[in-house]
This record gives sequence, structure tokens and C-alpha cells, in this order.
Amino acid sequence: MKYGDADYMAARNAMVVILKGWAREGRIDTYKALSEALAPDHRVHYHGRMMSLLLADVCRRDSTGPEPMLSALVVNESSRKPSDQFFELAVTEFHRREPSWTWERERDAVFDRYRSPV
Repeated sequence: MKYGDADYMAARNAMVVILKGWAREGRIDTYKALSEALAPDHRVHYHGRMMSLLLADVCRRDSTGPEPMLSALVVNESSRKPSDQFFELAVTEFHRREPSWTWERERDAVFDRYRSPV
């Protein structure tokens, strides 16, 4: 898989479907769990650069401006928070600079956006 090729785009689209499913469940999970959910159709190592590129593109595809960043649901196993790349993307491309912004609020906004009505 190479950035932007057909396999990459298919993996990105599959990732969107998986993360929207997690959002409907009110679930966060690890990069490793996401990698496993993508397999066997898409081989994306949870520590690899491709994972970071795909998650950034998931946000760019699904979230514009104030809409919540779908990748907020993917966390490191040890810290139970997203990686530094998530926070960098939040500030640089999604302008999450206000002092009141937190990852937890972003995560909850994703849940609110996609959770199925009861």
C-alpha cells in the first residue's frame, strides 16, 4: 500500500466504517484493535506511519471545521489517549486552540454525532 493509491483509499474507507461503528457503540479502542479490525483486507501496522496517515485522512474526509474528529476514538493502550499526532492535527488543521478544548470533549462530540437514537 502506498499513500493515495487504491489500496490506501480502500483502507481509509474501511477505517471510517469501523470508527463510525465504534462511535455508535460509544467505544474507544486502541491502534492495535483498529489494525486488527482492518485485517485481513488491509494490512496496517498499528505502530506504522501508514496508520497515522490514514487516521489523519479519515479526519479530513469525515470532519471539516467544527465537526468532531472521528480519530478521537483511537487511543494508545498505555495512556488511553490518542497519540501526539492526533493533538497536532487537532491544533494545526482543525484549529482546536481554545483553552476549553480537550480530547475528552472531542471524543464525546464524536459519540454525540454518531450514536444511534434509542
